[in-house]
Amino acid sequence: MALKTFKPYTKSTRGTILVDRAGLWKGKPFKSLVSKKNAMKGRNNNGHITSVNRSGGHKKMYRYVDFYRKKFDMTASVERIEYDPNRSCYIMLVKFEDNSHAYYLAPQKIKVGDKIENGTKKEIKTGNCMPLQDIPVGVDIHNVEIQPGAGGKIARSAGTSVTISGIDGNYSLIKLASGEVRKIDSRSLATIGVLSNPDQKNIKIGKAGRSRWLGRKPHTRGVVKNPVDHPHGGGEGKSAGGRHPVSPTGQSAKGLKTRDNKRTDKFIVQRRNKRKDSR
Repeated sequence: MALKTFKPYTKSTRGTILVDRAGLWKGKPFKSLVSKKNAMKGRNNNGHITSVNRSGGHKKMYRYVDFYRKKFDMTASVERIEYDPNRSCYIMLVKFEDNSHAYYLAPQKIKVGDKIENGTKKEIKTGNCMPLQDIPVGVDIHNVEIQPGAGGKIARSAGTSVTISGIDGNYSLIKLASGEVRKIDSRSLATIGVLSNPDQKNIKIGKAGRSRWLGRKPHTRGVVKNPVDHPHGGGEGKSAGGRHPVSPTGQSAKGLKTRDNKRTDKFIVQRRNKRKDSR
């Protein structure tokens, strides 16, 4: 997919960059694989705002994407590639030999009519799904399970992938995009290839209205709020000094480590790369 740029005929088109979706399916989604999706608008069941700066947005249906890929030893044909408003990468509708259908995450370079398979010891081909123990070291993979049979959890976003960097007994060493190296059970499933829509990161929204279509409200800085609404709020005039920067709930906003999962520390072989301080 290519990027679309616009001439600055209006203020909203100046600098706007979008992804060209010319090759995607233009019809409605597959009816039996979608359901109504209620817009929560950042509120809980009591109507209280629990996620700020979220509201409105265009209506959308939820597509049931199969992250488990448990239909083994049956060839499926890619019928079409679709846009999914609920995720950044594209999805593909596949049809199996028994005439059943499923939505899968669409990797790059896959085309309508291609054949894919799930199972053990399958061909190392884009779109095929198999256990990590059957995939050679150095191959790009996505939709990786953390526990066997639990469904893909790792590398599901647009343009992402991870690689197998080695074997350690019953575990495969997976190198993530962040630089972290983890041990994952070699029986866990993964899909070959890099996910579609890598240009998602280059999009420039261009106008506030397009953000509202996506369900994002304008962001208000904490220092201009009242004390009841934010720890930075209140004061006479501009009074941002004398406070440590924190979130609306009082949590430090400058580099505080929030990971607290000692149970899985033993599976991390190498920590992720540290970000360079740009301040």
